[in-house]
Amino acid sequence: MNENSQEKEVLKQIEREVRMQEGASKLLAACSQREQALEASKSLLTCNARILALLSQLQRMRKAQILQREGFSPNEDIVPCTGKVALSDLRIPLMWKDSEYFKNKGELHRCAVFCLLQCGTEIQGTDLVMVDRTLTDICLEDTIIFSDVGPGFQLRVELYSSCVIDEFTLGTIGPRKIGRLGGSLGCSSGKKIRAAFESAGICGSTSSGGPGSLSPPLCRELSTLGPKYNLLAHTTLRIEHIQDGFKTHDLSIDTSEDSPFWLPLYGSMCCRLVAQPLCMIQPGISGQFSVKLGEELNCWENVYGVLKGQRLFCYQCQEDPESEEKPLLVIPVKKDTLLCGAYERNSQSLHISTPCEGKDVKYTLIMHTSIDAQRWTEALRQHIYNISQWKQCCHQLMKIEMPSSKKSITVKQGSLYHEIVTPPPPRDGYVCPDLSAQISTLLSSYNEESY
Repeated sequence: MNENSQEKEVLKQIEREVRMQEGASKLLAACSQREQALEASKSLLTCNARILALLSQLQRMRKAQILQREGFSPNEDIVPCTGKVALSDLRIPLMWKDSEYFKNKGELHRCAVFCLLQCGTEIQGTDLVMVDRTLTDICLEDTIIFSDVGPGFQLRVELYSSCVIDEFTLGTIGPRKIGRLGGSLGCSSGKKIRAAFESAGICGSTSSGGPGSLSPPLCRELSTLGPKYNLLAHTTLRIEHIQDGFKTHDLSIDTSEDSPFWLPLYGSMCCRLVAQPLCMIQPGISGQFSVKLGEELNCWENVYGVLKGQRLFCYQCQEDPESEEKPLLVIPVKKDTLLCGAYERNSQSLHISTPCEGKDVKYTLIMHTSIDAQRWTEALRQHIYNISQWKQCCHQLMKIEMPSSKKSITVKQGSLYHEIVTPPPPRDGYVCPDLSAQISTLLSSYNEESY
């Protein structure tokens, strides 16, 4: 995909999120129940975050284009492979006072909370959970997977909270005027989004009407709608935090005890953070070559090699890997493996040397052609670099565990807004508007945007 196509794709993603935000605001105005409003407000917050991330990406792309036009060439050094990063079984301990938890005294402080996770421009959110003094931990059962991540990733985890009070009634919600740009998180966040969008426009956004053009119909009055979420705590996870098991991470607290959305956090969270680099799950290269199997000088065997993980598997024939036959030979390939031989012109040999238990274990591969030798050398060089960058993630293949059972939720295919919108019940002196046609039109437009 060339730069022009990439930019158009980002513009389409921005407009898709803008449309989703506009639709979510309309649906929030139609909510008649607290649970519906909490979900709709959460969707608005997520849309805001995605718009900001995509705008930042667009600005970086345009900055790179300007530098390239000025003669600054991009760095063409070897780039490590990408992989999957998954966070699951998130637990955040709470520290209630004895009088609140054990003696059940005082006002029942109740909040709706969820986590927003951002890795690059990809943003995902967990389910909402209701938290009060009857819980000792905030438990989020979601498994969040980021599918195209490099080893230098930064996974930001943000914990949001909204105070739940019993004053969400139909009388507080009526028809709302839909404006252009604002935010469901209050004036501060709305101004940030507006500033970011105007900045993207200065960078050269196209006029409305054409493919990928920007004409954001966002809401000016979202700050008056529904419940508000506030940032309670956050942390940033990197490759050094990955291990095949549960680990505790420090949280930075972003609020004080006098805030209405406050919860008594210990200042830590526990989760399982694992990674699956592509070099661990996909073969780096495969093909025929000859290798010495024994100590005899002339004991050579024609084998079919498959490079995967930290090993080069040598099979008797090409069908053996699929039939799970035991390999004839396994050659270790690690971050400190050395290669030599194929850089010589017309050379068909490749020497591999790997330190194992204090000794250098050496192997010689004879390729059918010098081109094959160079191809294998480049693939091995890339593979060794991948292993060195992904570090402990390549010691063994980590398993990404999906939750065995999830709460039963019937969602109609196409949009989550089927779940959060129901016409408000009639009341005295209030005429319930027929929203079905408007909602159907909105959902149809969202489904079209998704393809």
